[in-house]
Amino acid sequence: MDAIHSTWSKPRIYSTGGFFIEDFDILTTILSALKWREKNGRIKMVTDSTGLEFYKSRGMCDIWDEITTELDDIPDTVNPEMFWAAGKVFALKNQTAPVAAIDTDFIVWDRLAFDNMGDISVIHKEDIYTDVYPDIYHFNMKQGYIFDPGLDWRENPSNMAFYVIRNEALKNSYTDAAIEFMENSLDGDNLTYMVFAEQRLISMIAKKSNIEINAISTPEKLFKDGERYFTHTWGMKQQMRDMPELRADFCRRCIGRIKRDFPDYSRMTENIAELAKYL
Repeated sequence: MDAIHSTWSKPRIYSTGGFFIEDFDILTTILSALKWREKNGRIKMVTDSTGLEFYKSRGMCDIWDEITTELDDIPDTVNPEMFWAAGKVFALKNQTAPVAAIDTDFIVWDRLAFDNMGDISVIHKEDIYTDVYPDIYHFNMKQGYIFDPGLDWRENPSNMAFYVIRNEALKNSYTDAAIEFMENSLDGDNLTYMVFAEQRLISMIAKKSNIEINAISTPEKLFKDGERYFTHTWGMKQQMRDMPELRADFCRRCIGRIKRDFPDYSRMTENIAELAKYL
C-alpha cells in the first residue's frame, strides 16, 4: 500500500518566525517512514520548499521513496494559524486512492491486512466533546457559505493520525469540502476549526454517502502498554518538552531502534545536529 507523510512549514513559521522540527519528531519521522517501507510498501513525503530544504540539509530524504513540494501551492486563502494541519488535507487531495496517510509522529510497526479494509479505515473514532467539536452555530463563516444540510452533526469524528482510504470519490468529496470550509472560515480558534475540517467532516461525508468507516483501534488500546502495532506520540510531546530526562530517554531509545533495525541509516542520525546530544 502506498502511503504519504506531509510537512507544511507555514504554520510553524507563522507562530515562531522560523521553521524547525523537534528532535523527538525527527526520530519518529525516521522510524515511521522506514518501518512503513519495511512492512507495508512505498511512502512519499509531501512538503513544501522549506520542508524539503530542512530534510535535505539533514540527509533525511532517502528515508522516503519520493519527496515532493506540492504544498508550495496551498493558497493564501487558507489561514496557517487556524488551519495548522491543512497540509495533510492538500497532500491527500493530490493522491490517488487507495492510499494510506500517516502523521510523522505515528509509527506502524507491523504489516497490516489491507485487503480486509473497506472504503476507509481510521485509527480510531472520537467522542463528541463540545469544547472540541461544537455545534454548527459556533462557526463564523463568510457570507454566502452554507453548510451542507445533509451532514449529520451527531456522527462521531474520526482521528486522522493514521488512515487508509480506498474510495476515490470519498477522498475527493472530503478534501473538496474541507478546503472549501477552510477558505470560507473567518477569524476563529485554531482547534475547533481545524479538527472540524480534518476529522469531523470525513465522518459526516462518509455517513451522507452511506459509507461505513472502520476503526482500526481504540484510544484505550493505543495508550496502554502492550499495543503491538502502533505508536502515536501526540499526547506525550508536552511531557517531553517539560521533562528533559523523559525526552532524552525517548530519543536514545529511538536512535537505538534505528541502529538495530536499520543499520544502513545509523550514520544519518549521527549527522543530524539536533540528535548529537543523545549519541
